[in-house]
Amino acid sequence: MCRHLGRIGPPQTLARTLLDPEHGLLRQSYAPADMRGGGTINADGYGVGWYPQGPGDGAGPGGAGGTPVRLRSARPLWSDTSFAALAGTVRTGAVLAAVRSATVGMPVVETAAAPFTDGRWLFSHNGVVRGWPDSLAGPASALPVRDLITLDAPTDSAVLWALVRAGLRGGTDPAAVLSGICEQVEAAAPGSRLNLLLTDGTTLWATAWRHALAVRTRDHAVTVASEPTEDFPDWTRVPDRHLVVARPGRHDLYPLAGP
Repeated sequence: MCRHLGRIGPPQTLARTLLDPEHGLLRQSYAPADMRGGGTINADGYGVGWYPQGPGDGAGPGGAGGTPVRLRSARPLWSDTSFAALAGTVRTGAVLAAVRSATVGMPVVETAAAPFTDGRWLFSHNGVVRGWPDSLAGPASALPVRDLITLDAPTDSAVLWALVRAGLRGGTDPAAVLSGICEQVEAAAPGSRLNLLLTDGTTLWATAWRHALAVRTRDHAVTVASEPTEDFPDWTRVPDRHLVVARPGRHDLYPLAGP
């Protein structure tokens, strides 16, 4: 069912954010705590997107408003020693990363791994759309044909990204985009799990929809993750059907509509 994580705050290495924590994304790739029946491990690839540090970024979020760098692989995160070496040298103040457990029938390929990206945006989906692909035919019919024939992969997550991207291009507020898509997909595919995670390098937007999500605000940083990465009491479990809007040093929760 995948696991994902976003962090914005004072710059630190990718290793410190993703690999070093006791229950960081590395451990969640082979020993997740809350898959809710969506598989047992996340061995079907991983992806990391980060915003490079610029001159004068100092202690603030790195690359704010810039274009992120993205790395994806169809290999399990634990098996990629080259990423471990890279992660110890790259410092950033803003990152979004995911490990993948492919839904049965969907391809295990590099391009199916989150994060998806366009311009300054990074996006991830943790969950499953019920009744795929027929259930998304209605929502997807409103997309430009070009967007459909250039999907990263034939997966539910890639179509969700195309829907999110279309809303963002139309100038809609990101919180409203994610909220609207959760409601639209729930109507078309009842019972779907729709934890969506989006960032532009300065803000994190995330939904909890039938799946686990937690947020931690500490030391001028904020982390949103499928599961707490460390056993600290300052993690807040996000209630189901809620939206998180998070910036360095603070986060807010808003209820989402829907049954």
